Amino acid sequence: MSWQMAAVAGIGAITASQQKAYGKFNQQVQNRNAQVKEQEIEILDNKLTLDLANFDKKFRELEGNTIVQTAKSGVTQGGTASRIRLANLTQAEIEKNQMKYDTEIGKARAFEAANFSRIQGQIAKKEGDIAAMKTLTSTGTSLLKMQG
Repeated sequence: MSWQMAAVAGIGAITASQQKAYGKFNQQVQNRNAQVKEQEIEILDNKLTLDLANFDKKFRELEGNTIVQTAKSGVTQGGTASRIRLANLTQAEIEKNQMKYDTEIGKARAFEAANFSRIQGQIAKKEGDIAAMKTLTSTGTSLLKMQG
C-alpha cells in the first residue's frame, strides 16, 4: 500500500469517527433538552400548588371581609347574603379548575416537547452514523480506484 492510500484510509477513518462523535453529541444535546422539558413539568406542578394556596388564602380573606361587612350593615346571613356566598364559592371552584386545566395543558406540551427532543436526538445520532458510513464507503471506493 502506498503512502497516498494509507493517507486516504486514515483521513477517511478520522472523518467517519468525527461524524459519529458529532451525531452522538447532538443526541446528548437533545436528551438534555428533553430533561429540561421534564423539569418544566415539575415546575408547573409546584407553581399550581403555590397558586392554589395563594388563591385559597385570598378567597378566605374576601369571604371573611364579606361576612364582616354584611354583619356590620345589620343583614342576616340568610337570603341574599347566602346566595352571594354560594356564588362566590362557585366562582372560586371555577377559577381553581381553570388553573388546574391550564397546568395540565402546559404539562402535556412540555411532555410532548421532551419526546420530540429525544426523537430529534435519535435522528441526529443516526445521521452521524449514516454520514460516517458514507465516508467509509467513499474512502473504500477511492482506495479501490487507486489500486486500479
